[in-house]
Amino acid sequence: MGISAQTVKELREMTGAGMMDCKKALEQAGGDVQKAISVLREQGLAKAAKKAERTASEGLIYAYIHPGDKLGVLLEINCETDFVARTDDFKLLTKDIAMQIAAANPLVVDRDQVDRALVEKEREIYKTQALNEGKPEKFLDKIVDGRLEKYLQEVVLLEQPFIKDQDITVKDLLTAAISKLGENIVIKRFTRYRLGE
Repeated sequence: MGISAQTVKELREMTGAGMMDCKKALEQAGGDVQKAISVLREQGLAKAAKKAERTASEGLIYAYIHPGDKLGVLLEINCETDFVARTDDFKLLTKDIAMQIAAANPLVVDRDQVDRALVEKEREIYKTQALNEGKPEKFLDKIVDGRLEKYLQEVVLLEQPFIKDQDITVKDLLTAAISKLGENIVIKRFTRYRLGE
């Protein structure tokens, strides 16, 4: 099946992937653009997993001040080379993540950083709530686990829905950037400041 150059160009504009990657994805998807997007996303996950082991010690420390000067974020985001750190794509990613932190107020970057004592405290609160709501004892663990999972998705930056596109998470955004820029990228740390807190 012949894939037109126009279709390849459209897919490239939609995804930011390379021309050859777009062509291969379209061939694999039988010319279906939506399927090709899925193929590229899956490949991006595989590429990101391979790059995750590589050291990311360059990058940026970015300061974001929300309009009104009452909320600010200081963010460290790392990549492998200074060359990538200076690209517009990397700077845009950094700004988007800083805005995410300002808007969604996460507590930590990833799930491993959540304080175990906090998790246990939340678990007890959800158990008490479920009992007070008259939920059956045999379903308590599932109810508590479900509520805890929802809580973690709210406080863990990588698991939050991305503010500019609720269909993807911040981790999906990061994975797409890793695939596009060809380097491991790590959100190292952040601090969110609100006036008066």
